[in-house]
Parts: sequence; C-alpha cells; structure tokens
Amino acid sequence: MDGFKMRHLALVVALSTSMGAAFAATSNDFVDKAAAGGIAEIETSRLALEKSQSADVKAFANMMITDHGKANDELAAIAKKNDIEVPDETTLVKQAKEKILDMRDESFDAAYANNQVKAHEETIELFKKEANTVTDDKTKGAVELKGFAQKMLPGLQKHLDMAKKLQAAHAK
Repeated sequence: MDGFKMRHLALVVALSTSMGAAFAATSNDFVDKAAAGGIAEIETSRLALEKSQSADVKAFANMMITDHGKANDELAAIAKKNDIEVPDETTLVKQAKEKILDMRDESFDAAYANNQVKAHEETIELFKKEANTVTDDKTKGAVELKGFAQKMLPGLQKHLDMAKKLQAAHAK
C-alpha cells in the first residue's frame, strides 16, 4: 500500500477509550469518553463505506453509523439536560482524524474489523463501569447516565459479537 493510501486510511480510525483522555477538562469522564468513542465509530465506519469492497463490512459500517449516531444524540440530550459540558462534534471529529491505525500487513477490511473488536471491548468496559456506579451520587445526571449505560450495553455486546464474526471472516 503506498504512503498516500496508508495516510488516507489512517486518517479517521480511532479507538474509543484512547480518545476520552483528550477531553479530561470537561465535566464528566464517562460522557467525554462515550461521546468521543461514538464519533470515532461513525468516522471509522464512514471510511469503511468509502474504502471497503466487502458487503459484510459495509453493512456493519452502516449499522455502526446508525446505532452510534442515535446513541450520541441520546447522550448529548442527557448531557444538555444536566448541564454537562461535552466537546462539540467538530472537536471530536478532529480528534478522531488525528488518531492513526497501525495497518501493518493487514487489508483495510481486516484492520477495520480488528479495530471494531478492540474498540467495542474497551467501550463495553467503560459502559459496564458506568452502569455499576452507585446511584446515590449527587453529580448532575448520574442516575440518567447510569441508565443510559445499562440501556446501551446489550447493543454494544451485539456489536462486539458481530465485529468478531467480521474479524474471523477477514482474517489473513
């Protein structure tokens, strides 16, 4: 793969939990990481729609764009209602584009599938932690964020299961 294609492919791919640290200055660590991860999923999946020739990769990418878009909207509404600062989407997209996927000798499809497995494993851990927080927390939105995390976990697990199947189908 030539350098231009490598840079182009590497432009958008990011892992959800690694991006959250960039937003420590905002009000809620879970909101920061979940928002950043959601944007990373969408941007990575848009690139997959552009670059992949595989129907299964494109179908999975479309599902990621739809599901994570809805989740991002719901999270933004909870944050707004509780006056929790969230980096704007432009900032999150810029951060996502600055992350680089290590392509090694993988095809784009294999790299995308591997990224999706790792990102969803890390996101599930983040959401499990939030889902198991103590609800007597007086922090704004704590109960709603816990409920949001609990509600999203089954879908995230489904995404992980599907990503693992995609990974197996595109392994070298």
